[in-house]
Amino acid sequence: MNTAIIGYGAYIPRYRLKVEEATKVWGGNAKDIKNGIMVKEKSVPAPDEDTATIAVTAARNAVKRSQIDPQEIGAIYVGSESHPYAVKPTATMVAEAIRATPNLTAADYEFACKAGTAAIQSCMGLVEANMCKYGMAIGADTAQSEPGDPLEYTAAAGGGALIVGKDGNDVIAKIDGTFSYTTDTPDFWRREMEPYPKHGGRFTGQPAYFKHILSAANGLLRQLQLTPQDFDYAVFHQPNGKFPLKVAKRLGFPREKVEPGLLTPEIGNTYSGATLIGLASILDQAEPEDRILAVSFGSGAGSDAFSLTVKDGVKKNADSVPKVKDYLKNKKYVSYGEYTKSRELLVK
Repeated sequence: MNTAIIGYGAYIPRYRLKVEEATKVWGGNAKDIKNGIMVKEKSVPAPDEDTATIAVTAARNAVKRSQIDPQEIGAIYVGSESHPYAVKPTATMVAEAIRATPNLTAADYEFACKAGTAAIQSCMGLVEANMCKYGMAIGADTAQSEPGDPLEYTAAAGGGALIVGKDGNDVIAKIDGTFSYTTDTPDFWRREMEPYPKHGGRFTGQPAYFKHILSAANGLLRQLQLTPQDFDYAVFHQPNGKFPLKVAKRLGFPREKVEPGLLTPEIGNTYSGATLIGLASILDQAEPEDRILAVSFGSGAGSDAFSLTVKDGVKKNADSVPKVKDYLKNKKYVSYGEYTKSRELLVK
């Protein structure tokens, strides 16, 4: 393949809701819940934040990191399951905010938590076909959860953005290849006009998450004739803290290769942003010639796997934008009442 990551950026809201805040209202043992799902707290948006503002901030960070002219970006795709408008693209707002050229293609993507990685593949295709010089792929969400539902402990807010261009000098990481695996598995859904998603519990793990991530990852390893030993890092979609570690073990990746991108215990599940933010965290730490495996998962269901080889450009402009660790430290805790009011979960 002749595509590479030219720039990347992330954004995580500073507000956090601890598991204990939810158990005060709905009951349950906070310690057991935290140990069971390996999540201590989650990021939540401020009252004036939504998927669009999160996507814009991540995009601006990616542009600044790359130091390219945003007028050269010919495609912007925003993946999310919480777009602020049902009919009105988020992508056009991002394009305007980063001062991109009007001569571009833009669209919103939906595929549960893997819409952002589907956007990466679209940008790769356009760049490979010489239809645009650069493409921007964004995964961002302010995840929905019904009050009192188990999802409420993890459904979080955050986003990541990647700029894809041709491989060459000063690129951040070369994209070695990609492989996808998709089936019609009803593990998670939200019907039209319904405010909150539903989940089919018995489908969530084995026939959904594990089957698809394992199939996509193994398919890519076979395609590139690589093994887990060839990789220095791995990031998997992280609906909770335990699933990524379990799937890593089944693939043959030791825990230390996964932990640099495992953020769910600190910020919850950012849905479409999860894999991209995890990848950004790894790129913040990686050295040239390190190899990264990234595998997303979206309910419904599908996974996209990518192999990336880090290049010398990862060191260039490394301190020009906030790193993921900066967003992890800059936090403010809110009460359950503040959270529900901000998310408009309470009916007047």
